[in-house]
Amino acid sequence: MTVGADIKAARAALAELLGNMRAGIAFTGAGISTECGIPDFRSPGGLWSQNKPIPYDAFVSSRAARNEAWRRRFAMEEAFGGARPGRGHAAVAGWLADGRLLGVVTQNIDGLHQLSGVPDERLVELHGNSTYAVCLDCNCRYSLSWVRKEFDDAGGVAPDCIHCDGPVKTATISFGQAMPAGEMMRAHEWAMECDVFVVLGSSLVVYPAAYLPIEAKQAGARLVIVNREPTELDPLADLVIHADIGDVLDGVLPHPAAFR
Repeated sequence: MTVGADIKAARAALAELLGNMRAGIAFTGAGISTECGIPDFRSPGGLWSQNKPIPYDAFVSSRAARNEAWRRRFAMEEAFGGARPGRGHAAVAGWLADGRLLGVVTQNIDGLHQLSGVPDERLVELHGNSTYAVCLDCNCRYSLSWVRKEFDDAGGVAPDCIHCDGPVKTATISFGQAMPAGEMMRAHEWAMECDVFVVLGSSLVVYPAAYLPIEAKQAGARLVIVNREPTELDPLADLVIHADIGDVLDGVLPHPAAFR
């Protein structure tokens, strides 16, 4: 079943399907954060249309690439650092608090699910997190404020680890970098256990993450896709809604009051 931009009909269809959900998975992509002021990556005007991604091997091997990566990160902080969770994040946090979800699996790196109240133990970040940094050699963790000070004091030169001199990078997964095995395993286990798999704002073109809804469906779960644009997995879904995530989820099942 596909529902277009009729928000009332979309809410009714979603509420009916989710009414019996007791072990669901919320799988979120960039589309859940766009109303928070964070543009997605692939659409016109998105982040990748402005800057070509820096591959992992280039970051590791090139000081210039590391300098540019951190310049971009701090430019993003100035533009989007004040972002707060939106209506979609609030709804997901509410489903979790209401005992309807096994957990949340996200492709996002913005940390907004944590700000909405989703605890770390119920969240899988498949592509990491851009709100802190780690040394790629010894895994020492650094705050962005420390990196920023070192970067600025050195005139725009990326700092190295103070313990082992290894390269320091945001705790995100770059192109060419291995996916986190533990996170992928936990997401796979949840997908095999869930009764409803709800995709929110993902184009479902990035693999292996996009296999998760397929695995869930094959294991017997109902599949819901809420995304502005069609995805390749729409024909597999029990319910497809092409509309704004915040508009659709606002008012569907219990969720906390709006975040301030």
